Amino acid sequence: MTDLSSPEQVAAVVVAAGRGERLGAPDKVLAPLAGRPMLAWSLRALEHAQTVGSVVIVAAPHTQETIKRLVTGEGFAKVAAIVAGGERRQDSVAAGLAALPEGIAIVAIHDAARPLTGADLFDRCVQAAAETGAAIAAIPVADTLKRVTERVITGTVDRAGLWAAQTPQAFRLEVLRRAIAAFPGETVTDEARLCEAAGVAVAIVPASLANLKVTHPEDIAVADALLRAREEGQSPGVTRTNGRGRRMARRKPLTPLDGRGVGVRANPAIVRTGIRYDAHRFAPGRRLILGGVEILYDQGLIGHSDADVLLHAIADALLGAAALGDIGQHFPPSDERFRDADSRDLLREAVRLIREAGWEPANIDATVIAEAPRIAPHVALMRERIAVCLGIGPAMVGVKATTNEGMGAIGRGEGIAALATVTLVAVSPA
Repeated sequence: MTDLSSPEQVAAVVVAAGRGERLGAPDKVLAPLAGRPMLAWSLRALEHAQTVGSVVIVAAPHTQETIKRLVTGEGFAKVAAIVAGGERRQDSVAAGLAALPEGIAIVAIHDAARPLTGADLFDRCVQAAAETGAAIAAIPVADTLKRVTERVITGTVDRAGLWAAQTPQAFRLEVLRRAIAAFPGETVTDEARLCEAAGVAVAIVPASLANLKVTHPEDIAVADALLRAREEGQSPGVTRTNGRGRRMARRKPLTPLDGRGVGVRANPAIVRTGIRYDAHRFAPGRRLILGGVEILYDQGLIGHSDADVLLHAIADALLGAAALGDIGQHFPPSDERFRDADSRDLLREAVRLIREAGWEPANIDATVIAEAPRIAPHVALMRERIAVCLGIGPAMVGVKATTNEGMGAIGRGEGIAALATVTLVAVSPA
């Protein structure tokens, strides 16, 4: 198994060399979506991916200079190279692989035309490839499939066991290179097909229908709406599942609506402040979740839920500022409903409660106290995920990290603590 503790061993190749013929736009990857070029969304997700250390962009010759300016202007630090693509997809992928930095063990191939892919999906595909050798994002086929000849149905295809392939697709680098070398003349639409032909077992990583590929003109409007909704902390029409596959409630718009969908107006003259300190011990065999982000580490935190000490501190500070008790009261550890619960769901519920009480979160300032692991590389993604839960902008969420200078239990590395201060403003119907 490849050691994923070192992102320097993992790279992503973003294929952005398509001609955009079906869309009718030769510069498709630069088309604006929610105020940014399409390609920028994939690059931003990769900046936040915990497992990926470097990125190679494969561009069409006529877009290379524009993409270089985009990378420089947006400050995408992981981009190591921008190279020209080839005639076929596998030619472009081969050009990207040739430009990879030294020491790469795992590579993720991604289509720039899938701008809604999140950092967590990149991480899950990479982790699966580290374990199995090859893995792709995919979703089960939901529609009834018809076989058609000259626009006449000739049969119905049994969809049982059928999945629609997406990207990212991740591979151990030596596995992918062997597969490409074994079938140099075959034209394929994804790299998994080459691995299948080479007899390599390819694992499936469940993804989302929202991870759509922008192919036709109407896809632009859909992707733009989904990205805008995601940035505003909304998820219209999307049903989420938790880690155990259970369907969960649709997330409703948080601002400028309260928990009942009623328009609200903030009154900055009436404010409250909440402060909360929380700490959890380390334990082996647990995932380490902080600020809604999974951090690769050799141990995690003990708790009835996922033990996200940072989100617990924020949720408690919110409830305390509104004089609504604490999370132990609302989500007791004796209640099996909350075993291994995603703390983001607990935080969203805390936000709903304070809104029902007539308050709106205005600002969060939080500090993580830990000797290890390093928190700084994950802060940007933590801020984004916390902001989405609260329905506010990332600029209103502060997350910092410090150590305890070797003093006390935290200083001895026995656990992690978090301190959160929140500001609430009173709201009234708009």
